[in-house]
Amino acid sequence: MAETKAVERARHALISELSREITDARVLQAIGRVPRESFVPEEARRFAYENRPLPIGEGQTISQPLIVALMTQALQLRGGETVLEVGTGSGYQAAVLSLLAARVVSVERIPRLADRAGRLLADLGYSNVEVHLAGERAGWPESGPYKAIIVTAASPEIPVELLDQLALGGRLVIPVGSRTLQELVRIVKTARGAERHNLGPCRFVPLLGRSGWPEPAS
Repeated sequence: MAETKAVERARHALISELSREITDARVLQAIGRVPRESFVPEEARRFAYENRPLPIGEGQTISQPLIVALMTQALQLRGGETVLEVGTGSGYQAAVLSLLAARVVSVERIPRLADRAGRLLADLGYSNVEVHLAGERAGWPESGPYKAIIVTAASPEIPVELLDQLALGGRLVIPVGSRTLQELVRIVKTARGAERHNLGPCRFVPLLGRSGWPEPAS
């Protein structure tokens, strides 16, 4: 009981902190409902509601809650969308999205993470999320076009393959820049072309593959 109350206090304190910068009440409510402690290794659970990234293995991290909230808010979801997530990681971002959209299609390049996240999301009841192992192509064209695409890894440029999977009027949120520092960007696909909105500096692990950075030599 004491541990449950401590988690509730930590979660409430995090939401209070996020509300200083996040204006979308639905995003704050979604983050408040997702048990972040379930998406981190056991040894890191005492830090689950601190506003910072945490390691999840395989050289990857679960993003800082503020970044999750900012990226989710930037998608401007209304509830009926199919959302593509590139980079499942722990599955936490997908869980947040699942409470704000009709369907979430998430792809992950690391088999162990994809398997773990898929099983965890199913066990926790996020039934409108599907996790796929990423192939050579960026994203998951089979289920497009998407009203919203979120990329949780940094690319040196806007991937054309993902723009092709974005519906007219859709939003793409992605970190773009160097391997060490990026700008969080929202792209809105219009009849006139892609409109870019810079949302602020950030730092993500690199997006690897044809639409990102080269795969490391084996």
